[in-house]
Amino acid sequence: MVDSITTQTPTPSDQQSMLTRIPIEISISVGKARPLVRDLLGLEEQSVLVLDKLVSDPVELYVGDKLIGVGSLEMVEGDETGRLAVRIIEIADLQSSLT
Repeated sequence: MVDSITTQTPTPSDQQSMLTRIPIEISISVGKARPLVRDLLGLEEQSVLVLDKLVSDPVELYVGDKLIGVGSLEMVEGDETGRLAVRIIEIADLQSSLT
């Protein structure tokens, strides 16, 4: 049985250090489609949705609904499965967002 529990309040630097080890998900937005409802209802396998962007246009990087950067799509070099990567063109000051 524990007689007493000692709690320590983490310092701000400890808190920031803990935060930097949390994995996050970055969503990449390549464009939007605006079909009519009748076209949406007619979608089936192999249908094609035309996006509002060109293949060469920059993509947007989001964490949640916050825009954190802009990049360009690339194929992963040496990856025969055809996976995509994003080369960062512009990035927000993420360090100041944590403090």
